[in-house]
Formats: sequence, C-alpha cells, structure tokens
Amino acid sequence: MLPAEALLQIWLEFVVCLVVIALAGLRLSRYGERIAALTGLSRSWVGLVLVATVTSLPEMVTGLSAVVLAGAPDIAVGDALGSCVFNLAILAVADVLHRRGPLYAQASSSHMLAAGLGVGLCAAVALALMLSREGTVPAIGHISLASVVLLVLYAGSMRLLFDAEQRNGASGVTPAPGTMTLKQALMGYSMASAVIVAMGIWLPHLGVQIARAMGWSSSFVGTLFVAMATSLPELATTWGAIRIGAVDLAFGNLLGSNLFDVLILVLDDVAHTSGPIWSAVAPVHAVSAVMAALMSAAVIVALACRPARRVWRLASWVSIVLLALYLLNAVVQYVHGH
Repeated sequence: MLPAEALLQIWLEFVVCLVVIALAGLRLSRYGERIAALTGLSRSWVGLVLVATVTSLPEMVTGLSAVVLAGAPDIAVGDALGSCVFNLAILAVADVLHRRGPLYAQASSSHMLAAGLGVGLCAAVALALMLSREGTVPAIGHISLASVVLLVLYAGSMRLLFDAEQRNGASGVTPAPGTMTLKQALMGYSMASAVIVAMGIWLPHLGVQIARAMGWSSSFVGTLFVAMATSLPELATTWGAIRIGAVDLAFGNLLGSNLFDVLILVLDDVAHTSGPIWSAVAPVHAVSAVMAALMSAAVIVALACRPARRVWRLASWVSIVLLALYLLNAVVQYVHGH
C-alpha cells in the first residue's frame, strides 16, 4: 500500500484531469453549435459526427495510450465500453436537471436510428468478447476478424445515418448576429480538441497507478473511473447544449459518441500487436456491452413513446431505467474487480 501522501497525489492528479477535460468539453458545445449555424448543418448531424467525434477523442487517445504505452488493454476496453454506458446515463441526468418540459419529447425521432445502430454494434462487441475468449474467432495477423466485422458495421452505420439525414432534409441552425465567426469557432474547436487529446494521453497512466494503489482490477478502474473521466466532454457538452435549447445536438453527441467508441475498440485491437485484444481482456467487459445495448434500446422506447410524466417529479421512468442499468453495471464491475 502506498503512503497516504503518494495516494493523495494520484487522486489529486486524477481530479485535475477531470476538471480540465470538463472545461474543454464545455467549450466544444459552444463551438459545435456555432459551426452548425454557420455551415447550415443540422444540430443532429453536427452532434452525431462533428461534436461526437471530438468529445470521443479522450477515449481514443486513452485507449491507444493504454495499449501501446501503459500495457493495460483492460483499461482501454473498459474505458470505451464504460463510456458507452456512462454516456447513456448522462441522458438520464440531463432529464432530471432539465425542468423545461419532457426531454425525450423535445428530441427528434430521427435519433432512433442512431440508438438502434448502437444496440446492434454493442451487441456485436459483446459477441466478439465472448467468442474470442473461446478461441473461435480467427485473426488476420494480430488483428481479430471481429474487428474487421465491427469496422464494416461502423462504416455501414455512418452511411445509413448520412443517407437518413439527406432524406430528412433537416433544416440548419440560423446563425445569431454579433457572435463569433466561423474562423474563430474552428480555431477554438481545434484548441479545445488539443487539450482533450493531451489529457487522454495522461489518463491511462493515472488509471494504472490507481488500480495498483487501491488493489483494484484494471477492468474496474477502466470501466468506472477512466470512462467517467473521458466521458466528461460528453457530459459538459450535453449540459451546455441543453442550456441553450439544442436538445438534438445533445442527443446526437451522446449517441454518436457511442458509435465512435466501437470504432475505438477496433483501433485498440490494431495497436495491440501482441495478439487480438478481444482475447486478452477480462470477459466481464461483455457485461458493459450488453448494458449499453439495453440502455440504447430504452432510449429508442423513450423516443417512440415520448413519456411526459415524471416519477416522483424527478425524471421519466425511462431515465430511472437508464440509471438502474448503469448502477447494475457498476456493481457487477466492482464485484469482479475485487
């Protein structure tokens, strides 16, 4: 066990990392909204592609750093899948804090497609983890065939989303007068992205130190703590978007981030040169993938039913289901981590 001073320093560094990522993520929501206004793109599409990609950069950089530099594939996979679960829990928290009417009723029904694709991709990840542990998935060099399949599914999903956006012909956001220019928005967007990437490189090393100091497994630390840290941009961006009334930007950001997190798992497998990453990590990660699929399915139900009533005046029943599934996953990961 480390001395109390050394342990406190590790946790302080972790908190500093949390704060910096949160502030950078909050700026991203403003720049993303402005870019949407000036380019004529819809908030749904900007949230789904532009903002979601950048707010998922911590997961990507952290995953690659965990595999290549820290030698901790469990932190990489736990981070990506834990972020998927955490992102959907953010919707429940946003519903609790949003007091200007039912959150799900204000979002476009077009998000059901992204949520449905999320169900399929997360289920495919769970299948890849379970089959790889049995040694039934072949590999191309050190890259698993499961990663190739997931890459094809991700590319197909993005194509479907783009075609749907083109068919719907969603209107763009009207730029407000007297605000920042497109050049300023892009520069700010780039600077915030650079900060997020820097923090993503730092995080896996902190995760390894926390796991060793506390006697926890890398899968538990990656799924709960590192995933929470790398998902702070989504949390800050979602809250920033909700505050300015950009509900579709918030939904698109969270659901798009989950799709991008699956692509990150493919990149992690490519970087894991000692063999397929799917067979090198703890099987408990499949639980996170299944929970993410169930939570995405709950979001589809919410967008279809558009619940207006709040349970105990706090949140809709769908949000309570999302929080319950998140907590269940946390308990399972905690028990396995010990």
